[in-house]
Amino acid sequence: MRIGRLTLAAAALLLMATASVPAGTPVGRDDRHALSSDAFEPRGAAPRPPVQRPRHEPPFGAFVGSWDEYIPQIGRYARWLGDANIQVGHTYLAGNGWADIEGEPIVLGMWSQWRLADPARMLVLGVPMLVPNEANVPDGEVAKLLAQGSRGDFDSHFLRLARRLVALGGSDTVITLGWEMNGITYTHRCKPDPTAWKAYWRRIVGVMRSVPGQRFRFDFNPTRGLDAIPWTKCYPGDDVVDIIGMDSYDQPAGSTFDDYVREPYGLQDQVEFAAKHGKPVSYPEWGLFRNGDNPEFVRRMVEWMRTHDTAYQTVTDYCPHGFFQCKSNPRSTAAFKQLMSGSRGAPAVVPPAGPSSAGTPSRR
Repeated sequence: MRIGRLTLAAAALLLMATASVPAGTPVGRDDRHALSSDAFEPRGAAPRPPVQRPRHEPPFGAFVGSWDEYIPQIGRYARWLGDANIQVGHTYLAGNGWADIEGEPIVLGMWSQWRLADPARMLVLGVPMLVPNEANVPDGEVAKLLAQGSRGDFDSHFLRLARRLVALGGSDTVITLGWEMNGITYTHRCKPDPTAWKAYWRRIVGVMRSVPGQRFRFDFNPTRGLDAIPWTKCYPGDDVVDIIGMDSYDQPAGSTFDDYVREPYGLQDQVEFAAKHGKPVSYPEWGLFRNGDNPEFVRRMVEWMRTHDTAYQTVTDYCPHGFFQCKSNPRSTAAFKQLMSGSRGAPAVVPPAGPSSAGTPSRR
């Protein structure tokens, strides 16, 4: 749920700074389940699957910028939090052209080296599925591009990205592929053709997992709530998803955290869906938004992430969402610092090597 990301006059670079906007026209709560044939059961209508709870602080970090020069900002952020163990570096690939998706070796290499400096660290990389990714491409054209992708027309770009990540030391990168696919902001959105979108996701994962030495984890990362389409309609399958994420900002105005938990396709539905499918959850983007300086949201969000099977979390840290780089949220900043200062993080977990060749599409 990023505010329309400009290329910042940096078409030569791959990574871009991010921001957030609302990802769709609000829909009344009473109307939401009627819009979906696969809507979740009303609360209490059926037994809930067990929700796993971690025994440690989930690995955490903050999005402080995508360019390579933002890497030192992570250290400053950690010192600001009383030398907290910042374990997650979060960045994005730009989506202006296919060269962006293949990755700039210098920039990817610097982020990979940051990750390799500590075995407990994690690199999270947002990877667009289509280009140009923020150009208001009409639904009909999106559907055509998704069909091309599902046929393998764009395989070579993702193969080059995977090879570069492995060669540069980023073999265990967590990839938020096609993030916020249930919204309307990005060309890689799902609604124009959910069937083709799922087939295309599966193809990309197959291509990237075909590279020897890779240990990528793929994070299926919708935005919270219904948005333009129920995110369950976009889920591509347990064999090609490792984590079930959710971007969660404090909006719409006037809503409470309990609303965010209970809304259809909200936080409770996420953790139940993940438990049913045997996956951990994540929160790649979260922060303040429509309700201003709201320490209650901060406290409840941190508590939520700490009491569920959270693989990682990264707050979006710039105005209006964050704390370290934003002076507009003093009460929320105080709450965040109280909660997170001095955190020791989680023990290092090295994921096993992923599947390398089964069902791999032909390469181009």
